[in-house]
Amino acid sequence: QVHLVESGGGLVQAGGSLRLSCAASGIDMKISSAGWDRQTPGKREMVARATPGGPTEYADSVKGRFTISRVFARNSVDLQMDSLKPEDSGVYYCSVRRLSDGSTTWGQGIQVTVVS
Repeated sequence: QVHLVESGGGLVQAGGSLRLSCAASGIDMKISSAGWDRQTPGKREMVARATPGGPTEYADSVKGRFTISRVFARNSVDLQMDSLKPEDSGVYYCSVRRLSDGSTTWGQGIQVTVVS
């Protein structure tokens, strides 16, 4: 059974940084696609996704500010968020997709609040 635990969220001032981490168990990050979505009132969007052997994808709104990385030593997927803006606020969900069968597991979500 795949289990994801997110950490690193919180409240930060605009222009600041946060690093989200999503630790996975029951799945090997090396052979999985992993990413982060963001939920705001009325909207859910893909923020970043990394796929083995494939391109790393970012939402246009975060390009140049956010960096996704799969940390194999911790079997986690991290999201470094720099130059944060109030519009980056929301609940961030990590997900891991097993490439062999396409099954996807979601984390419980973690709140990020950016204040001006």
